[in-house]
Amino acid sequence: MAYLAPEMTRPGDLVEPAQPEQNWPKQERPDYDWLYSRTRQGQARGPQRARALLDQLGSPDQTFQSIRVIGTNGKGSTCTMLEAGLIAAGLPTGRFTSPHLERFEERIRTSGQELDPRRSAVFIAWARQHAPDAAFFDLTLGLACSEFARAGVSWAVMEAGVGGRSDGTQALHRVAAVSLTNVALDHTAVLGPGLSDIARDKAGAALAGVPLLTTAIGEGLDVIRQVAGERGTPLYTPQTHPALFELPHPPRLAGPHQIENAQLAAATLRLLGSGSGIEAALDAGHPARLERFGLPGNGVADITVLLDGAHNPHAARALAAAVPHADVLLFGNLARKDTGATLAPLLALAPRRVFTSPGDLASDPRELARRFGGEAVEGVPAAFARARALTPPGGTLLVTGSLYLAGTVRGLLLEAAR
Repeated sequence: MAYLAPEMTRPGDLVEPAQPEQNWPKQERPDYDWLYSRTRQGQARGPQRARALLDQLGSPDQTFQSIRVIGTNGKGSTCTMLEAGLIAAGLPTGRFTSPHLERFEERIRTSGQELDPRRSAVFIAWARQHAPDAAFFDLTLGLACSEFARAGVSWAVMEAGVGGRSDGTQALHRVAAVSLTNVALDHTAVLGPGLSDIARDKAGAALAGVPLLTTAIGEGLDVIRQVAGERGTPLYTPQTHPALFELPHPPRLAGPHQIENAQLAAATLRLLGSGSGIEAALDAGHPARLERFGLPGNGVADITVLLDGAHNPHAARALAAAVPHADVLLFGNLARKDTGATLAPLLALAPRRVFTSPGDLASDPRELARRFGGEAVEGVPAAFARARALTPPGGTLLVTGSLYLAGTVRGLLLEAAR
């Protein structure tokens, strides 16, 4: 099966089956297992392989302008607000984010709609034959760019995976702006041990003459200023351009930290001539970002379930500032994360804790329960049921530590609601 026409006359154009799409036979499930197995193990980091794949696909990223969104935390929320603002401004818009919560196709959206899984199936079948050694992130980026070109989007909001200079999205052509949320310690094994190392990699996304907007502060901002000056990059911050970052009112997304994400989105929209979309941006919602659900509580009073994907110390501190108290904490994270520092600001929030494993690479919940006090329950559904049972009527259950955990619990909550 070919993915692109051999002559590649139109970048990103797909070879369609002979019959119209609505008459396709029912597709088999896309081979997600193969796609997820395409790790970078043994590959050097950097945008070179992503660029090679995009060129192999006919350079679909040449057909639209990109806004790259980079930072330690807040990228997903900022992308959501940017997408909503651009659509409201009347612009055909694509959005590429990661990771997903429940479905792979959440990662790739055109005009606010998730990718059709049949498109994933076609691309994965092509990639197995023509790009078998490509890494997962590069393949997903290539699929997104190809679908954006196919859909005729004029703007694409592109979330970086890890870092900036070393990230696959650094390969993109026609970048119109770079929006950098913040800099904090995370992915230190990849980006470097110190805050300045991480800031330098993220600031490495700066391009000569291309606006770089940021709400970073402190040491991170100092490094960003230096790199921007060296590269001839115009830099915009709330300190240098306060009117650009001004908000007419707080965003719908809850938590003090969302103010900065909203400021960054609003400033980017204004700078690119889409300020008419700011109200829609501020009204955007994003799943598992302090998302609130109500559940019956033992037949007496509802309990509140708060879902958040905080997975590193910086995000956990922001979450703790937004949630002064919870009755029960359900926590699970990936073992590569700084678990102790992530848990530290959360432990004081909830007197009861349930620890579980959100995946194969997770921290051992039994060890977490021993070190930090609480119960260990294997399996997210059983752990959620136990945490829910521990939550008193009218109380609050906070679920956090990993977007994988939040996504699984969110699926359980939606299933219960149905």
